[in-house]
Amino acid sequence: MNGGDEVVAAPVDPPQPLEWKFSQVFGERTAGEEVQEVDIISAIEFDKTGDHLATGDRGGRVVLFERTDTKDHGGSRRDLERLDYPIGRHPEFRYKTEFQSHEPEFDYLKSLEIEEKINKIRWCQTANGALFLLSTNDKTIKFWKVQEKKIKKISDMNLDSSKAVGNCSVASSSNSISPRPYLANGGCPDRSYSSLSNELSFPPGGIPSLRLPMVVVASHETSLVARCRRVYAHAHDYHINSISNNSDGETFISADDLRINLWNLEISNQSFNIVDVKPANMEDLTEVITSAEFHPSHCNMLGYSSSKGSIRLIDLRQSALCDSHAKLFEEPEPPGTRSFFTEIIASISDIKFGKDGRYILSRDYMTLKLWDINMDSGPVSTFQVHEYLRPKLCDLYENDSIFDKFECCLSGDGLRVATGSYSNLFRVFGSSPGSTEATTLEASKNPMRRQVQTPSRPSRSLSSSLTRVVRRGAESPGVDANGNSFDFTTKLLHLAWHPSEKSIACAAANSLYMYYA
Repeated sequence: MNGGDEVVAAPVDPPQPLEWKFSQVFGERTAGEEVQEVDIISAIEFDKTGDHLATGDRGGRVVLFERTDTKDHGGSRRDLERLDYPIGRHPEFRYKTEFQSHEPEFDYLKSLEIEEKINKIRWCQTANGALFLLSTNDKTIKFWKVQEKKIKKISDMNLDSSKAVGNCSVASSSNSISPRPYLANGGCPDRSYSSLSNELSFPPGGIPSLRLPMVVVASHETSLVARCRRVYAHAHDYHINSISNNSDGETFISADDLRINLWNLEISNQSFNIVDVKPANMEDLTEVITSAEFHPSHCNMLGYSSSKGSIRLIDLRQSALCDSHAKLFEEPEPPGTRSFFTEIIASISDIKFGKDGRYILSRDYMTLKLWDINMDSGPVSTFQVHEYLRPKLCDLYENDSIFDKFECCLSGDGLRVATGSYSNLFRVFGSSPGSTEATTLEASKNPMRRQVQTPSRPSRSLSSSLTRVVRRGAESPGVDANGNSFDFTTKLLHLAWHPSEKSIACAAANSLYMYYA
C-alpha cells in the first residue's frame, strides 16, 4: 500500500427489520371476561440485568417475574457469551412473587382521595441476593426489599415418653411441695437449699435414665418475603409522575407537576428541592413538568420534559436550586400550523435516555422524537406514531383520549425505539440513519397480524414515508393505516425493552405480553 492511499470506511447498512414472535402472556383474558379496574397494569420495568421484571397495577400491587431460560446452562449468561456458547433460546420468565405496595388513603386536610395505583417502578442495586425496588403512587414512594427466607421446621425430637423425666417421681414430688410465701425477688423466706433438697424424694437406685430432648431443625422450603424498608412521604403537593435512580446507587429523584426532589435512599424524612417551576402567582403558570430521568452514567445530570414539548438538561453542580438549565431541546413550531390542539399534542408524556446516555427519546401524543444531547437545534429523527388520528383530534379531545400518556423505550443497542398506540397496538421503529423499519404489532398471540408493510420504493426519510402510508387510511373515519378499525378504549400505554436482547414486554389492560425477535 502506498503512503498516499486512503482507507475509506464502507458505509454501514441499517439493520434489517425484525420479525417479531409471541413468547409468553401472563393474565390473559378469556373471551367475554370483564377486566376489573384494580387489575389493569399501570407500570412495567426490567432490572439492569434483564433477569427480573416488575409490574404494578391500579390496585397497588407489585408483581415480580424472574427469568428461567438461562438457569439450565450451568453458568451465567455473560460467562456463556464470553465463551461464545451458542444460545438459541429467547427470554422466558415465570411468576416469582407479588406484594401489596400501596393502599388507598384519604387526605383529610384537602378532602382528597389518594389512589393506590402504582405510577412508576424503578429497580435499585441488588445486595446479598436480595432485590430492591422503588414504587410510587400519586403521593408516597416506598423502598422494598424482596428476599428469600428459609422456613425451618422441627423434623425430629428424641423424646421417649416412657422414660421422660417429667413422668418420674422427681417431677411429682417437686409438684407436691407445699406452697410457701415467696419474696418479690424470687427468694423464699426461712428456707434453705438443704431443706428444699430434703423434701425431694428420688426413686430407689437413682434415676435409670435421664435424657435431654435433642431437637433437629431442617430447612424444608424457601419463601419470598417482601419488606418495606423505607417510606418517602409528604414531599409532594401534586401528583408524582416520575421517579428515577441515580447511577451513584445512593440517590434518586421524584417529580410532580411543579417540582423535582432529590432523595437519599437511606434518609426518608428529608429531601432537597432541586427544580421548582411554580410561579409566584398560579395564574401565570404556563407549563408543568411531565417526566424526569437521571442520566445513565453521569450522576450530576438529569433531564426533564414539560407540557410545552421541551426537554431541559440540568447539571446539579451548577447550583443547589437548578432554576437555569444547561441545555434546552425543543422543536420550533412550523408556521401556519397552530391550532387549538397544538399545545395539547405537543406535551411530552415520557422521556428515556439511551443506554450510553448520548440520546434522549421523547414521546408526545402524535410522535416519537430522538434527540442528540450534543445537538439542541432539533431532533435527529421524528417517527409518526398515529398520524392517521389527526383528523379525529376533536373526538379525541371530547372523550379525553387526547390526554393519554404513552410511554416509550429504546433497545439496549440503541438501534430501535418503541411506543404504544390504540387498539392494543405498539410500534417499533429503526433509529439508525437511513432505516425505514416501521413495524406495527398487536398485543395478542399473533403480533404480526396488523403489521405495517415497509414501502418498497426508497424514500428520503422515515417520517415522510410513513406519512404517505397513513394518509390512505386517514380518509375513512375510525380506520387506521392498514384499514383496521381502531378502538380508543383499548390502549397500550406501558411497555419496556429488555436491556440486552431483542425482547419487549408490554401491558394490555390486565395482561402482560412478551415478544422476541
